[in-house]
Amino acid sequence: MTDTELLGLLRTEPEKGLSAMIDKYSGYVYTIAHSKLSGVCTREDIEEAVSDIFMKFYEYIMTTDKEITAVAPFLAVIAKRHSINLYKKHISKEECISLDIIGGTVADKTESSDTRRLLIEAVMSLGKPDSEIFMRKYFFGQKSRDIAAALDMKTNTVDKIVSRGLIKLRKKLTEQEGE
Repeated sequence: MTDTELLGLLRTEPEKGLSAMIDKYSGYVYTIAHSKLSGVCTREDIEEAVSDIFMKFYEYIMTTDKEITAVAPFLAVIAKRHSINLYKKHISKEECISLDIIGGTVADKTESSDTRRLLIEAVMSLGKPDSEIFMRKYFFGQKSRDIAAALDMKTNTVDKIVSRGLIKLRKKLTEQEGE
């Protein structure tokens, strides 16, 4: 089915047209949404975003007189914008987590709560995005590629930040031991 036929079907028989559009473009839209939202949203949230994207497209088609000749590029724009807005919404809901709560998640290799507290304070002093990368990697066990996807970075950038951050942390912790 061509895009012109699909758009005609959407206007004359919305249910069939929407079903055909979803069959044809769901993988495409899901890939765009997943690339923007993985690491921040659950799979269910991403699937819901995909449904919202199709509904936004449908609502636009039904309310505009403008002629659309190609569906894929138009869907891509809606998908990117919707995903970015959803990403920002989830990031802005980022909760402040108490250092004591995070301290309880540190591996059992740390001897005491004082050691955990010092370690967490040292990590937090790295600043963003370094501290977030360290929390995700060492406290929550995420892989570098997942962190990179969530923070819209390259994997090698995340690895470089970790490498440099470890040197900074080692220096800070040895300074604290000397005090």
